[in-house]
Amino acid sequence: MTAAPDVILAVDGGGSKTDVVLLDADGTVLAWERGEGSSPQLEGLDRSVRIIDALVERALGEREAASLRHVGLYLSGLDLPDEIDAFRGAVAHLPWARGQLLAENDLHALLRAGTDATDAVAVICGTGMNAIGVRSDGAVVRFPALGPLSGDWGGGSELGDAVVWHAARAEDGRGPSTRLHGMLLDAAGVPSVGALIEDVHLGRRDDGFARLAPLIFDAALAGDAVARSVVRRQADEVVAYVTACVTRLGLLGHDVPVVFGGGVARARDPLLLGSIAAGLAEHAPRAHLEIVDAPPVLGAALLALGDTGADAAALGRAKASLSSDARFAGPLTASAL
Repeated sequence: MTAAPDVILAVDGGGSKTDVVLLDADGTVLAWERGEGSSPQLEGLDRSVRIIDALVERALGEREAASLRHVGLYLSGLDLPDEIDAFRGAVAHLPWARGQLLAENDLHALLRAGTDATDAVAVICGTGMNAIGVRSDGAVVRFPALGPLSGDWGGGSELGDAVVWHAARAEDGRGPSTRLHGMLLDAAGVPSVGALIEDVHLGRRDDGFARLAPLIFDAALAGDAVARSVVRRQADEVVAYVTACVTRLGLLGHDVPVVFGGGVARARDPLLLGSIAAGLAEHAPRAHLEIVDAPPVLGAALLALGDTGADAAALGRAKASLSSDARFAGPLTASAL
């Protein structure tokens, strides 16, 4: 292998995709690899490490792993200190992880991708939903993000579950009629919701419904009352996260950017965004929503460069290279979650 220059590695791993970027110290992007999701919470620790390791090896190519100056890993599912420690321990034996390494939740990357404000909030809505609030003195508000166990609702998985839940109740008469019923049958290729439920229950079919989340927004756009109620509930969840963050940080009376990211956010659903705006106006009037189209690995790269003392020119160079990923544009799809 050839000797490598002084390089920096930035990783952003979510529920549906993982980005690994290799940069020079001056912010020049040397390699950018993308693969499947690597959230330890969804994939398990061992598989998460294998996915990231393979992408890192591809990004390094012929470069020496030992020459890495810094590695910044930002992953969905690293919500608790014990989870961060476990992940660091699981990668410690790998050549690229033996130097200076920072492992953190991917919300930090999303936040940095959207703003450099020192008082700010980030909310992500992709496969799952979570938020973080930061204050200029270093105070941070975080959430366990363990699903229903910690009071969470609103990610792509829950939205997909809502499609099945409402369609099932419409089919058996316990709930109102909804477009979601026919849309689900078409999307799943089943004769009835009952047949789908039976297949899932008996293990004949995968029970992951995140890919169905776009149906909620399609039905809501068509005026379906049930779907519109789900979208409004999701907006309430975003507002609740923001309100909790700014209140706990004592920033309720301050101008605070709210970085909103993930596949659901990038779809810019008008009912969702309008409902969020109305909720923020009532509960956190100085907070202003900013949707992030850039891939979160941009934030991971900026944070990693910052940790090595990179200057403004280097940060600007990286931002120019990593902000224009066309793969993140367009309507909400299952792969966007």
